[in-house]
Amino acid sequence: MKLNHINLGVKDVPQAVAIFQRHFGLRPAGDGMPINDQMAFLRDDVGALLSMFRVEDPQYPRVFHIGFLQDSPEQVRAIYQQLTDSGFQIPAPSENHGRLTFYFNTPFGVVIEVESFLN
Repeated sequence: MKLNHINLGVKDVPQAVAIFQRHFGLRPAGDGMPINDQMAFLRDDVGALLSMFRVEDPQYPRVFHIGFLQDSPEQVRAIYQQLTDSGFQIPAPSENHGRLTFYFNTPFGVVIEVESFLN
């Protein structure tokens, strides 16, 4: 079994698409799936689909987030640096339970975690 898709409600679809593409490597899903101000469909490297729809005020439980696992701590630090260089205010990566990790409160209403195992 593998994850097929995640559907998110976001405040700003174009902004979400830009961040997911620029900093997390997602790409347009293709197959006629649109990317516009109201909805967008992106895929990751293994083909999982991330669908996003514009909503006024997305409401997620406090513990909800999306996690991106990186191959190395250096990749975690590189993504952190890209985001902070783009003007985002993010707490620095920290070691937690054998991982290097940071959380990013996106401006479009979703929390993202970026992590890597330390070994």
